Order: sequence, then C-alpha cells, then structure tokens
Amino acid sequence: MEKIVIHGQKRLTGEIEIHGSKNSALPILAAAALANGVSEIHNCPRLSDVDAALRILEHLGCRVRREGHTVSVDSTGLHDFAVPDRLMREMRSSVVFLGAILGRTRRARLCTPGGCEIGLRPIDLHLLAMEQLGAELREEGGQLEFSAPGGLTGARITLSFPSVGATENVLLAAATAKGRTVLHNAAREPEIGDLADFLNGCGARIYGAGDSTIVIDGVAQLHGASHTVIPDRIAASTYLLAGAVTQGRICVKEVVPAHLGALVPVLREMGCTLSVSGRWVCLSAPPRLHRVKMTRTMPYPGFPTDVQAPLSAALTVAEGTSVVVENIFESRYKHASELLRFGAKIHVEGRMEVIEGVDRLLGAQVVAPDLRGGFALLLAGLAAHGETVVRGVEHIDRGYESPELLLGSLGADVQRICEDEERTAKTEPADTEKPDPGPQAAGERQQDR
Repeated sequence: MEKIVIHGQKRLTGEIEIHGSKNSALPILAAAALANGVSEIHNCPRLSDVDAALRILEHLGCRVRREGHTVSVDSTGLHDFAVPDRLMREMRSSVVFLGAILGRTRRARLCTPGGCEIGLRPIDLHLLAMEQLGAELREEGGQLEFSAPGGLTGARITLSFPSVGATENVLLAAATAKGRTVLHNAAREPEIGDLADFLNGCGARIYGAGDSTIVIDGVAQLHGASHTVIPDRIAASTYLLAGAVTQGRICVKEVVPAHLGALVPVLREMGCTLSVSGRWVCLSAPPRLHRVKMTRTMPYPGFPTDVQAPLSAALTVAEGTSVVVENIFESRYKHASELLRFGAKIHVEGRMEVIEGVDRLLGAQVVAPDLRGGFALLLAGLAAHGETVVRGVEHIDRGYESPELLLGSLGADVQRICEDEERTAKTEPADTEKPDPGPQAAGERQQDR
C-alpha cells in the first residue's frame, strides 16, 4: 500500500504539461477493439484505469503494446465477446466496451461495472439503446448477455439524460450497424467529439458529435487508425485549483482552453487572474480566495461534476460562505467528512454542500474516498499547516498520472511512500555491533581512502 505525505503551505509556481484525457482514452481504446486492424493511440495517459482497459483488450484477444504515452492495439485476433467480472469491476467506465464488442462480434457478455462508489450510475440507458439498435438482452445471475445474430440496425434514439457513457456506446455500436442512427439528447462533452474523430479516422461516418443530435451512418467494417488523445480538461482544472489554493502562479500547457470554459468564471469569482494564449492557461491567485456564491454541476458545457470535489477543497480556505450543488451524482460528497479532519467547516444536506471558509487548515491523516475526492484531499494538504498523510492513493492513480511529481515540480513538498517498505525498514534490527574486521581489512580501508 502507498500513501502520499504533504507538508503544506508551499506556494506553487511554474508550469506543467497536462497528460492525455482519461475520459477520452478509455472509449477510444474500446473503439480500437471495434476497428479491425492496428490502431496507434498517442498521448495515452499512464493511469490504472487505462491499464485496466488494456487488460480487457488483451482478454478479448487483442495484442497490446505500450511505448511511453503511445499504445498500439492490434485487434485482428479478437476472438472473445465476454468480459469477466474481475476485469469489469476494476473501473466504472468498463461498460463502454459493450457497444464495441457487440458491434464487432454481434454478441457481448458482461456484468455491471466497478470503480469508485460515488453513487448509482445506472446503465439502463446503455441497455435500452442497445435494444433499440436490435440487440436482444438476456439477464441471468448478474450477467448481461446481448446478441444480434443478424447484426445491429440503425434507429432513432432519444436519451432521457445526456449520459456520456450511453452516448459513447451508441456511437460505437451504431458505427457498423445497418443504416442510419440518429441520437437525440446526446452528451456534448469534448471527449465525445474525440471518440467520433477516432472512429471517423477508422472509416466511420459520424456527424454532429459535440452537438445534442448526432447522426451515424453505419459502415460494413472499420479499420485501424492513428489518433492523438485530447488533453485532460479535468486534470488541468484540478491543477489550476492547486495553484489557487496555495496563492500560487502557475501555467498549465498543452490544454484546450475552450474545454475549461465553465471553470474560468468560477476561478475569477474566487479572485484569480487568468490569461489564455494558444494552448496555455496561466493563473495568479490572490492572497486569500474569495467565496463562490453558488456553483451547480451540470452536463457539459456546465460546470463538471469531476471538478466539484477539488473546488470544494479550495473553497474551505476562501473568505466567506460558498454553496455547491451536485446535480449529477447523489453520493459525491464523501470527501466532505475527510475535509472536516483538516478543520474545514462543511455542511452537507442532500445534494447541497455549504462551505464556510476558515482562516487555516491543519494537516491531517485522511483516506481518499474516490478518484476526485482523493485529489481534493491533496489540495487541502497543500493548503494546510503541518503534515498531511493521504492513504487510498490507488483511487487517485486512476485519473492522475504521478501527481506527486507534477506538484513537486511546482514547488510542493509532497512524497509518495510505500508503506510496506517503510514498515520493513522500521522493523529491521539496527546493526549496532560489528565484528572487528582485523588488521588486514583495516589496512585495505586505509588504502581505499
């Protein structure tokens, strides 16, 4: 087990480069299984969730090779249509393989996905969409088995909620379905456009990705392609908040500023100065952050739910009282009880979180409850006086690549420690008495000097 130790109150300064988007890389890797051939995915982040996706691809029969931030997937040998429970449970977004496997093999078997416990993430929208495309669903013993012996057929589909995952599954399944699919109330996140760009590069015909209505004209088969994953807008937002909470001056590069649109007015309301140039965003924080009257998480282009927890952590030291409303997930305030250990003043009622800013936080021993909540604890540790120890860092590793190195490059005093090695070092007996090496050895040592 590992932990991250932080000695806070270090002002972050400098620049960092943001890794590729986790939320883009995962569906694109699934799409590589749909395309028959070799695909090269560049700017693919080194994350535990990505590793889990690669294990699923290998289980299905794909050949996978990683060199740095480039992943090569050869799907010509794909032979399986079932993802075992042990792999499905490693990440919540594993359900995105449904559309790809069904589109490629006309069969799919999987269970409900695992990952962070941030509340219900019903896959009913996914299941209904696959049925509308002509798949037959049989559920038995917690297993979901889909079949479409004659192939999938295009349909008009309207999502009751603009679900990102359901939109991705429709794009994947409909890309090789017979005829045209028209998807209404589709998710508009940048990651949807990135997936569509990859699929179109593989020979798909997808129009309107990024709008609420997407049209997919099915093709007989897809081929492999080369693609570069977009920068991770959630990671970029989180590191900007790290600069804000430490009264820092930082720049994040290799980002798409337009993807951060909903965060920018919030940071400015907090008293931060921002400048944008090309693929750079620079932030200069005030001596003390200002409160944010009301922030509501919404589907894109609204304020992202994935940034809610890091924002909450930053607001714990803002002057005044802030209110955050979570409209996407019903159990995404698990970080709040851990922030209280720092001396934060937070009250949660239903979907509303009321944060009364305090003059100072004190270092604490905390446990990451989930991915984004885990990074929120790192932010609190950066702002706190004294030492903070964050355990459960395996959650953080799902979405942030070596955060201790990036934060350290900005001047943070942060260290990742393997607790097993630390425990071993403490239990080893001290070698206090050493035998006399004898005159010959002593002479050899003298000569060595």
